[in-house]
Amino acid sequence: MQMMIKKAVSVAEMSRMIGLSRARFYQLIREGIFPQPIYDVQSRRPLYNEEMQAVCLEARKRNCGVNGKPILFYAPRHPLSARPIKKPKPNNQYADLLDGLRALGLEVTAAQVEPVVKELFPNGFQDLAEVIRAVFLRLKRRNTTDKVGR
Repeated sequence: MQMMIKKAVSVAEMSRMIGLSRARFYQLIREGIFPQPIYDVQSRRPLYNEEMQAVCLEARKRNCGVNGKPILFYAPRHPLSARPIKKPKPNNQYADLLDGLRALGLEVTAAQVEPVVKELFPNGFQDLAEVIRAVFLRLKRRNTTDKVGR
């Protein structure tokens, strides 16, 4: 996969391009593995131009610093050009309610919660905390009365 080189990038972006934290990247700059950034005269921000980006990417690829010193990198946890993908939350109207009930120790499904919510709040609701409390108490009460005759 070919990394896209821009006209100029910040130190943080350069470190992301090669798959290192900014702190580790600065450490390797001090050791001479990667070149020092140049500074924009107007903004005084450190940056890497196109040629320097190519040098950094080549050093990373070859495991050899610009000072000729060999360097071993750990395998990246994520692809160099991508961030970890977050799992989307379930698209259901009771997701937050279910999370709240599970945090209280109740393992329930949307199918179990929906009739209770409709019974307790037929006109809808505004305060999620109030709904969690009311549904929790109703489901706990229902579970204890179910077990009385056994």
